Amino acid sequence: MKYQVAIIGGGPAGYTAAEAAARAGLSVVLFEKRALGGVCLNEGCIPTKTLLYSAKVYDTTRHAQKYAISVQEPIFDLPKIIARKQKVVRKLVLGIKSRLTAAGVTMVTGEAEVADKSHVKCGGELYECDNLLLCAGSETFIPPIPGVEGVPYWTHRDALDCKQLPQSLVIVGGGVIGMEFASFFNSLGTKVTVIEMLDEILGGMDRELSALLRADYAKRGVTFLTSTKVVSLEGDASSVRVSVENAGGASVIEAEKVLLSVGRRPVLKGFGLENLDVEKDERGRLRVDSHMQTSLPGVYACGDLTGFSLLAHTAVREAEVAVHHIAGQADEMSYAAIPGVVYTNPEIAGVGETEESLQRKGIACRTVKLPMAYSGRFVAENEGVNGVCKLILSENDIILGAHVLGNPASEIIVQAGMAISLGLTAGQWARMVFPHPTVGEIFKEVCGEADR
Repeated sequence: MKYQVAIIGGGPAGYTAAEAAARAGLSVVLFEKRALGGVCLNEGCIPTKTLLYSAKVYDTTRHAQKYAISVQEPIFDLPKIIARKQKVVRKLVLGIKSRLTAAGVTMVTGEAEVADKSHVKCGGELYECDNLLLCAGSETFIPPIPGVEGVPYWTHRDALDCKQLPQSLVIVGGGVIGMEFASFFNSLGTKVTVIEMLDEILGGMDRELSALLRADYAKRGVTFLTSTKVVSLEGDASSVRVSVENAGGASVIEAEKVLLSVGRRPVLKGFGLENLDVEKDERGRLRVDSHMQTSLPGVYACGDLTGFSLLAHTAVREAEVAVHHIAGQADEMSYAAIPGVVYTNPEIAGVGETEESLQRKGIACRTVKLPMAYSGRFVAENEGVNGVCKLILSENDIILGAHVLGNPASEIIVQAGMAISLGLTAGQWARMVFPHPTVGEIFKEVCGEADR
């Protein structure tokens, strides 16, 4: 069996590439060893956001009196929350399968192995291809903490399926995944402690806004231990003891459960990558050009294998670029305006450069920021809550970065990404017409402030 395009991995990069290539008239075979949608759809992006939305509704109901609404004391049903999450995932997986089927993609379930750049083995069959796309995704990294093997720790997968709420939870890692689970469990009443080795949570996001988010959750009862190292774990099914060290000395934190959330790493084994003579960087990630092509012509890598951001939307765009190159269409990958979002309540989002990244590069900049209260829509929908919108500008006022703390940051940050992609100045962006009232008007307000 010969195909013009063979794709290993059915996550966001893989299924996007498969549908795009098929609709471009190319014959496509897609290999997925578990379930279509990959980690993002089955045990990452979508499941966590489904849980977080339930928590947000619960929070909103508990504080309905702020909006002159009286309700009885709300209760939540955790098993039903988990069941709804599973229903949402099943619906979306079936949707992807339906779209791929309609496009004419051949889907093969099983562990695929690359034999060489033109051949893939799976289920005893040999598939020939003109172009090979590697979209194997990433896996949870378990740090080599002494005692970890003997402790019934959680990964994000376990946390997503918990049917009984723990009274206390230690989260090792204050990155995106750690903070989203901290938000969820804190909303439902769990005593949460977040341990982060760096001096601030959410590394890579705007540092000032990350600190404000941390302070907000500290007021809600979340304990944060930054600049803190986990030195050992011990415990059993009923409790876990986490030994830590920081500038204040050594201490032990006891909790019912511990969630390890220190990051993910690209999957580089298990699908025959060693049979391809492709270049890697010093961290073992695949080197690709602006078309997502590896050092081996006809072999492309998209998504987490490139190690750029491990974000689903980055993977989707990389897949589009790769397919366009295969189909002979002009396109190149740019990472200048990749949005990052943390779906806490409130949300925090950013795109482009931060003050910290520009300082490291030695590039001069200026910042302009305003409270989110400058948006009338935000005030109407966020009683007693504030947030911040910050723009990072070049010396000639070109927009280099934008960062927002406040709901719905995830929905409006794309506006800033477009402004960065277009190379707009603050003055040019301010002259665009924003619908009123919308939270997105905050960008117009900040641009106006910058242009004064």
